[in-house]
Amino acid sequence: MKIRALVVDDSRSMRRIVMKGLRHAQLAEFDFQEAVDGDDALEKFNPEEYDIVFIDWNMPKMNGIDVVRKIREEPLNDQVKLVMVTSNKTMDFVTEALDDAGANGFISKPFTPKDMRNKLETIIAEIVQIKKAQGGLLGKLFGR
Repeated sequence: MKIRALVVDDSRSMRRIVMKGLRHAQLAEFDFQEAVDGDDALEKFNPEEYDIVFIDWNMPKMNGIDVVRKIREEPLNDQVKLVMVTSNKTMDFVTEALDDAGANGFISKPFTPKDMRNKLETIIAEIVQIKKAQGGLLGKLFGR
């Protein structure tokens, strides 16, 4: 079962590092798409196409926290997990991302695959559980 992920960062190399770190964390098999900034992310975002979105905090045009807030404005988007990826490590930033904006997770740069595994294990398990439940429901609806 593949996890569909959107990786949002204005740095191409950082998008690659996030994707490589996720592969090496071995939490799941991922199908990645990329967005170069917040505007691009919102343009590409569709709750039916992504299971999880990794969002850099500091980007031009629209920062990551505003992307999270914008996505969370629509209740249909609640099933998609949003993870902030940032060098901001203070509790104020963590609180703003998780409690105020509605992110599901927070990963501090720099990170290792082990860090990603520790931070994302529960979130990925939730996604897998949701996808299995949806698959079972579809099977019942379509006689599979």
